[in-house]
Amino acid sequence: MNKELIIRSSSEAVDFALLKDGKLIELHKQEEKSNFQVGDIFIAKIRKPVAGLNAAFVNVGFEKDAFLHYHDLGPNLASQLKFIKLVSAGKLKDFSLKNFQFEKEIDKDGTITDVLSANQSVLVQVVKEPISTKGPRISAELSLAGRFIVLVPFSDRVSISQKIEDKKEKDRLKRLVQSIKPKGFGVIVRTVAEGKNTAELEKDLQNLLSRWTAMCKKLPTAHHPSKVLGELNRASSILRDVFNDTFSGIQIDDEELYNQTKDYLQEIAPSKQSIVKFYQSNDTPIFEKYNIERQIKTSFGKTVSMSKGAYLIIEHTEALHVIDVNSGNRSNKATNQEDTAMEVNMIAAAEIARQLRLRDMGGIIVVDFIDMSNPENRKVLFEFLREEMSDDKAKHKILPPSKFGLVQITRQRVRPEVNIKTREEDPNNIEGEIEAPIQIIDKIASDLERVLKNHKEVVLNVHPFVAAYLTKGFPSLRSKWFLEHKKWVKIIPRDAYTYLEYHFYDKKENAIIE
Repeated sequence: MNKELIIRSSSEAVDFALLKDGKLIELHKQEEKSNFQVGDIFIAKIRKPVAGLNAAFVNVGFEKDAFLHYHDLGPNLASQLKFIKLVSAGKLKDFSLKNFQFEKEIDKDGTITDVLSANQSVLVQVVKEPISTKGPRISAELSLAGRFIVLVPFSDRVSISQKIEDKKEKDRLKRLVQSIKPKGFGVIVRTVAEGKNTAELEKDLQNLLSRWTAMCKKLPTAHHPSKVLGELNRASSILRDVFNDTFSGIQIDDEELYNQTKDYLQEIAPSKQSIVKFYQSNDTPIFEKYNIERQIKTSFGKTVSMSKGAYLIIEHTEALHVIDVNSGNRSNKATNQEDTAMEVNMIAAAEIARQLRLRDMGGIIVVDFIDMSNPENRKVLFEFLREEMSDDKAKHKILPPSKFGLVQITRQRVRPEVNIKTREEDPNNIEGEIEAPIQIIDKIASDLERVLKNHKEVVLNVHPFVAAYLTKGFPSLRSKWFLEHKKWVKIIPRDAYTYLEYHFYDKKENAIIE
C-alpha cells in the first residue's frame, strides 16, 4: 500500500489530495481567507452566558458568535481563568505551571452562570469550524497536538490511544510519559507513538511546551478577540496526523510550501525527507498529472459508479445522509441472489468508507445495502465495513445491519463537508445541466465490459468529440480496451448525437440493449 500527498497551490487556496495506491481517498482545501481552523486558540471575551442552553456565546471575531457548552469547559476552568488573569496583568512570568497553584475543579453537573459571566476573558480552542449559518464550536479545555503526543494544560492525566492494543506497549508508554511529563500538564499518547523511544517523545514534548510558552507571551498585549496560537499550516497538520512509513511521495507545486513541508518532515521523519518533491511543469497541472481532476469529477456526483456495474446513490437531507446500494445491470455469475447481494455489498462497503472520508460527511448516515437473508453474511459485511473505516481519523460509530439491510453510521464533522459541483451546463441546451463529460468515458467502459462478454464484434457510435478522445493519442483508450479484452471495438463518430449520447451495435448493425 502506497500513499501519496499531492498539494496544489493557487492565489486563493491550497488543495490537498491524499492518494492510496493511486486512488483519491481524502481531499482538503485551505482558503487563504480562512481564519478559523480546528485547533486554533483564541483569547476572547464571553458575550452572554445562557442558562437555558447551559452554554455561553463567545465573540471570537467571526460574524456569528462561537458556541461554548458547559461540558466543553473542562474540569480545571477555574485554574485557567486565574492563570489568564495573572499572566495578562503581568503578575505571572513563569508559564511552566510547575509552581502554579491550581483551583478546585468545577462541578461536572453545574450551570454556566455559576462559572462564567459577561465580558470575562477566556482562552478557547476551535473544535468545529463555522458550518452553514453556525459560528465555530469551541472548547475551553485546551490541547496542543504534536506528532506523537497531545499536551493538555491544567491537567495531570496521562492516557494512551485506544488503537494501541498491546497491553505491554500501553504500560511502557504510560511509564515513559509519566517520567518526562511536566507538572501541571496532562498528556495523551497518539497511536503513532507505538514503538517510539524516550528521546523521540521528549523532543515532541519540548516542541509543544515551546509553543505553549510562545502563546502565553502574547497574552499581556493581545487584544480581545485575537488568535494567540494558530494550528500548523494544513500541509504540516495533515502530515502530522496521517503520515507513516507507507508514504511513498509528496508532490508540491509551490516552492514556499515545498520548503515548509520539507523542513517539517525533517523534524518528524528525517529519513523520509527525500520523498518531498517540487513539481514543475508548464504543460500539465499537478492535479491533471496524477489523475485527480478526473477522480474528483467522477466521485462527487449524486451517482457514484463502482466496479462490475454496481453504483451508489447519495442523497443529502437537512437531518441526515442516505446512501442506496444498487447492483445495476451487471451480468450475474453468482449462483444465487444471496451471493450476488454479498458481492455487491462488499464492493459498496469499501466505496462508502472512501466516500465518507473524501466528502468528509458527518452526522447521521443511513446506508441501504442490498438485503441478505443469511445472518452470517450480514456479520461479515459489518466487520468488513468496520475494517475499511478503521483508517478514518474522524470519530465514528457503526451499528450492525438490520434485517432490512440498513446500516446506521454516526461520524464526527469538524469542517464543512466537501461539496464539489460535478454537473455542467448542457452545451446542447436541452436539459440545462448534464453530468461532467469525463464521466461518459467511465460509463462507456463499464457498459463495454458487459457487452463484450456476449458479442465478439462491437461497434460504438458516439459524438465526434468523444470519438476523438477515445481514438487519438498513444496508447489510445481504444488500444487499452483491446489489450484488456482482446477484442477490437470499431468507433463511428455521429454528428447527430448529443455530446453524451452513445449506442452499441453488433456487426449486423442491430442495437445492443444492455
